[in-house]
Amino acid sequence: MKRRSLREALADFPLFFAPVLPSLRSPAHRIAERVDETAALLLKLPRVDAVYVPELVDENHEGRPRYRSYDPREYVVHLTSRTGHPGIVTKVVAHFPSVAALRDWAERAVRMGVHNVVLVGGSSSRIPYPGPPVEEADRTVGPILHSVGGVVGNIAIPHRLDEAARMLRKTQAGAGFLTTQLLFEAQGVIDAVREYGRLCREAEIAPATVVLSFAPLGDDDDIEFVRWLGANLPEEVEHALLQEEQALSRRTVELALSVWTEVVSAIGSAGVPLGVSVEQVSARHLVSARDLASAFSGVLPAPGSRTSPATSRAG
Repeated sequence: MKRRSLREALADFPLFFAPVLPSLRSPAHRIAERVDETAALLLKLPRVDAVYVPELVDENHEGRPRYRSYDPREYVVHLTSRTGHPGIVTKVVAHFPSVAALRDWAERAVRMGVHNVVLVGGSSSRIPYPGPPVEEADRTVGPILHSVGGVVGNIAIPHRLDEAARMLRKTQAGAGFLTTQLLFEAQGVIDAVREYGRLCREAEIAPATVVLSFAPLGDDDDIEFVRWLGANLPEEVEHALLQEEQALSRRTVELALSVWTEVVSAIGSAGVPLGVSVEQVSARHLVSARDLASAFSGVLPAPGSRTSPATSRAG
């Protein structure tokens, strides 16, 4: 069966699956085993529209990066070659020494077979990073990806002040989709997406697809980790999830489906295309992530069911 391109999938409630990267120190045979396991899972899922491999980078107090994971480009190429699914990688642009270095990275990614990239800024607004702002990075990398039919995307942080205006600027810079931070409540993203839709109408620009991110959790260590990642996890939601820790994974699946349903119901006529990304936050959660992706496969509208036009920003 012919797979849809990411550009095609973005018009139709796309479902991404985001596996966790192996460690940079993993031996080759361990990486091969992870590829085998993840590819087998992807091929058995009822629906996957793209394999999305986020880059995970630590920073010191000066904002200098420490890379501790396998190269996302190489990993996504392994998975896409095995499954046929479109691949997406994330890259933090703040750490590049120059725009030219970013351009070189993107051109090499395309040569490797990576055609879709999510560009991300630095983790702190107080650090003077050497790399370009996200919008400038979009304008630099976008044409490189578009030349091979690819798409550039960015991150959205719904609870951040004035996020809708940031989303608009990224869309104007060429972003074809925006993936949110991990979500555990609906109101923040509802408010941001409604305002984003309004701003897009005023600017007479087609909104990018907003991809809502969810992940299964297994214990309180996972909760601490997603908080470190920047997720907005209200204390009352955390308390409810941890009432029965042995049932935490099932409860996060139920919560994710509930948040999705609430957002879709509330967005209504905002005119913003939506999608879902299921993220595996640790190596031990591959089966739980599979269960969450399978659950979303059952509730997302079938491809071809969207009546609104695709965003022109996908290329």
